Amino acid sequence: MARIDAKTTLEELAALVSQTLERAGVRATLSGGGAVSLYTDNEYESRDLDFVSTERLKVIAEAIAPLGFIKVAGAREFEHPATPWYVEFPSGPLAFGETYVADDEACVLETDYGPLRIVSPTQIIMDRLAAYVHWRDNPSFDQGVMVASRQDVDWEALRAWAEREGVEPGTIDRLRSRSLR
Repeated sequence: MARIDAKTTLEELAALVSQTLERAGVRATLSGGGAVSLYTDNEYESRDLDFVSTERLKVIAEAIAPLGFIKVAGAREFEHPATPWYVEFPSGPLAFGETYVADDEACVLETDYGPLRIVSPTQIIMDRLAAYVHWRDNPSFDQGVMVASRQDVDWEALRAWAEREGVEPGTIDRLRSRSLR
């Protein structure tokens, strides 16, 4: 098993956690700021990795304990003494607004460190836009722009999602035009 140390990158850590969970039979999909960081080559820098899972926290804790992660009391977070990043496990199922996503709808990204179960670029933009719309979180909109400027986006799927979620149609047009600059 790979060793986590001060030189471990965010991508390496994400892949290592993902593979460790998969070997333990735990389905968990990287979402949130960690996915944004990976899709933007760290233009946006996250301090955590959010793996969404429907598995019980006790099972997750047992699965990642061999990596050296320690559960933070009273939280769904785990810290490691050798890395500044922490791992968090928001309760599943994976959803963007009111749109639920089955485990098999996430993608598996082949990294230099092995496979990583992660939301697609289009899905992470949905996630960021949900935060933008529901909490008026402007940095989330900017993160969506960052992802769209570097990754292939399924604009039709994004528009269909926005319509289902009641997102103002001009929001998608604005995001797309800003990503093309």
